[in-house]
Amino acid sequence: MTDVNAPHDSSDSRHPEHAPADHPRVSPRKVGVVVANLGTPDATDYWSMRRYLNEFLSDKRVVDYPDWKWQPLLQLIILSRRPFSSGEAYRGIWNTEKNESPLLTITRDQTRKLADGLEALYGDQVVVDFCMRYGNPSTDSVLRRMQAQGCDRILFFPLYPQYASPTTATANDQAFRTLMKLKWQPAFRTVPAYFDEPAYLDALAASVEEGYAAAETPPEVLVASYHGVPKRYLMEGDPYHCQCQKTTRLLKERLGWRDEAIVTAFQSKFGPEEWVGPATVEHVAELARRGHKHIAVVSPAFSADCVETLEEIEEEIKESFLAAGGERFTYIPCLNDRDDHIAALLAVIRRELSGWC
Repeated sequence: MTDVNAPHDSSDSRHPEHAPADHPRVSPRKVGVVVANLGTPDATDYWSMRRYLNEFLSDKRVVDYPDWKWQPLLQLIILSRRPFSSGEAYRGIWNTEKNESPLLTITRDQTRKLADGLEALYGDQVVVDFCMRYGNPSTDSVLRRMQAQGCDRILFFPLYPQYASPTTATANDQAFRTLMKLKWQPAFRTVPAYFDEPAYLDALAASVEEGYAAAETPPEVLVASYHGVPKRYLMEGDPYHCQCQKTTRLLKERLGWRDEAIVTAFQSKFGPEEWVGPATVEHVAELARRGHKHIAVVSPAFSADCVETLEEIEEEIKESFLAAGGERFTYIPCLNDRDDHIAALLAVIRRELSGWC
């Protein structure tokens, strides 16, 4: 895998045969695979958080209100306050050893394992790297570096099992913006949603079974908590809500469970609109009021643990359940760099590289 902090080594580039003496040197042809995740601030201080949140919340895929209505509110009110609370949340989960967010650490680890797997399959024909939609390493810098390394075909893989406009689509948008600026565009493919891939479901089910086996007593209900979206998105044709519901159903079938053993909920509501529901933070409290003393929560929409899982679920949502009378709360980590998860991602990549490798 390319070191994302290292400059490109052009020692393998060469002068094209039969070309004029002043022709630029070119690198041997390769295939690039880029995995993309949401993003991360560079640090937890006010200005680092403000830069990150400004980029994130100015994205029309995330908040699609008109600029005249949204930007004054964002710049004058939200970004004067939210960087403090968001910074505090990130400080609670920050990887202090590497001075970076867990999402960055985990995505790098995933990419290294994917690179090892693809090298075993294709040798040095495939270059593997990762980028973030917001923050660093930027999509633009990674795609340009890949092209400089000779990648004339690039497979772009947003690490979101379910498709959504504010995740998959905006990651693709950012990649396309770079392509629009290149003199010589590489051939380009994007990976579709993979929530119903058998290997992914097997890995997800295995993580749940392991989480239940490790608990002192089995949880009474599993809450599959997905990041929420405004209900309007569903009405306008975004398939995310439906794909989340199907993910829960397929997971339940994989586990061989009865219907009432697993429920679907949505977290991270933002703004005044009606969002798809039920809201996780409210639903876990309702489960406690119904007499459930032990629940587990899993996050099938996240490929890597991040602030929404390590802080929101493990603190806010857990506290909501315990405050309503619950007694035991089990969080089942994201699939992260588990070997079965990496194997599932490799299976998707191999299929999408068909005809290229």
